[in-house]
Amino acid sequence: MKIFHVLFFAAFILINLRTSAQTNLGKTSINGQLMTMLLDDKGDTILVADDLAEISLTSPRNFKSREEYNRYRYYLKCAAIVYPYAKESIKVFKQLEVETEEMRKGKRKRYAKKLQKELDDKFEDPLKGLTKIQGKILVKMIEKELNTPLYDLVKTYRGGMTAGYWNTLSKFWGYDLKRGYLEGDDPILDAVLEDFNISYQGDN
Repeated sequence: MKIFHVLFFAAFILINLRTSAQTNLGKTSINGQLMTMLLDDKGDTILVADDLAEISLTSPRNFKSREEYNRYRYYLKCAAIVYPYAKESIKVFKQLEVETEEMRKGKRKRYAKKLQKELDDKFEDPLKGLTKIQGKILVKMIEKELNTPLYDLVKTYRGGMTAGYWNTLSKFWGYDLKRGYLEGDDPILDAVLEDFNISYQGDN
């Protein structure tokens, strides 16, 4: 998913939700992050970051078909994988907003481009391994929290031409970066996103 690494800043931590009928397999460490290894009722091994805040399963859980239930379960797993990226991406956008607030347009674009290069060097490889659905959920998490289409974020920090380029390219992946997150477009995705706290409160 190289289309997104220009924007996203995160350490590579593979996490997942706690589900029913899990077996604790012990602890492991990934990139210095302590993880608990669990085995769910489907036989899948899932990794949960020990410092991950509680995820509240408060959304409606009534499904019209087995297909809907399976899609919900799949979305949950994808959302858990990209959750750390969403958290760190939102943090970067919020900090970038503060740091460039008084910069002129040209200086702001140069600053954002320099930051992009630093993040590309560090996180391009893990981010480009995301699947199409994982990328979509990541984008929607960010757009939902920031209440802004991804297109507008790129336009603000990299300019209209760059935003237009990425929006055109994204359509080959089935995305419309101008549309943003709209509740009701995908009720299953809405339910999944309600379960994740991705708000950023700033440094305390």
